[in-house]
Amino acid sequence: MQEDIDLYMEAAEESMQAALERLARELSRIRTGRASAGMFASVMADYYGTSTPISQMANITVQDARTIVIKPWDKGAFQPIEMAIMNANMGLNPQNDGEIIRLNIPPLTEERRREMTKKVRAYGEEAKVSIRNARRDLMDAIKQAVKDGYPEDMGKKSEQNAQDLTNKYTGKADSACDGREKEIMTV
Repeated sequence: MQEDIDLYMEAAEESMQAALERLARELSRIRTGRASAGMFASVMADYYGTSTPISQMANITVQDARTIVIKPWDKGAFQPIEMAIMNANMGLNPQNDGEIIRLNIPPLTEERRREMTKKVRAYGEEAKVSIRNARRDLMDAIKQAVKDGYPEDMGKKSEQNAQDLTNKYTGKADSACDGREKEIMTV
């Protein structure tokens, strides 16, 4: 029985860790007013009929705090990359000089910063819901084990461990969101 509980605990922790990783990916896509190559992690371009991440078609570098340079490896990739950036609704206008695509990151307005922080909070809440769902599944498994003969005091201890695990991961999610919000609101 204890091995089963340990396996459930391990599975719940993996699920919680996956929720945090998903949150980190989502937060990295949010524009903060500073140039970041991570902004393009999810931008896909239609390249020879295949949806391809821009990072697999070009070298993306940050030239300075407000400028990103994209250097496609294939001259035929310029137009698909530019279209993908425009369609991604990031508020960026690509400038193509035939060799590179330059993107100037405009400073965020106060209103846009507030929108971004709302987005950060929404992503944080999604992550915390996933973490709580993992806890709920774990608690159900523990309660079922108690019904099946697992000692009740051990069950209570396991439930407390599950809650501690949940608190740890929701705290990590909150701190990741707080850090990102502070970064966005810094002018």
